[in-house]
Amino acid sequence: MATETATATNTLTEAGDWQAGVAGGLVGGLVFGAMMSVMTPPVLEMGIPAMYGIEGPAGAIGWAIHMSHGAIIGLGFAAIAGLKPELSESVGTSLGVGAGYGLLVWVALAVIVMPIWLGAVGFGGAPPLPNVGVESLIGHVAYGVVLGGVYAVVAN
Repeated sequence: MATETATATNTLTEAGDWQAGVAGGLVGGLVFGAMMSVMTPPVLEMGIPAMYGIEGPAGAIGWAIHMSHGAIIGLGFAAIAGLKPELSESVGTSLGVGAGYGLLVWVALAVIVMPIWLGAVGFGGAPPLPNVGVESLIGHVAYGVVLGGVYAVVAN
């Protein structure tokens, strides 16, 4: 008489908690957007829409695009957190990692990519390259801190 034994094999592919990344990106985007609305409204009303060929002022469209960017960049954070899950196990650690991520996003996207992109689409108000602005730095780091905090809470 033959017996069969079932064997379960678990395969784990770690990609981070994408829902937590999107949630953190949206909340971080809301905080950063509120800061921009006060400190640099033309960026939301003119600059961000211009990246997609939309002439401003277009504040609502700028907000929608900004929030979409926040969610997408939050997915990037989730992918990184998936590679090193211990970085998001505690809220404190995740806040610090988020701040660092916000700084990297600022350097890559705000300082370098945005001025090139706006120049390429012919936006007359394109910032110089590099686009180093204190308000932008503060906003991106705040975005990252909020993203990291929300990510840790939602993922855990």
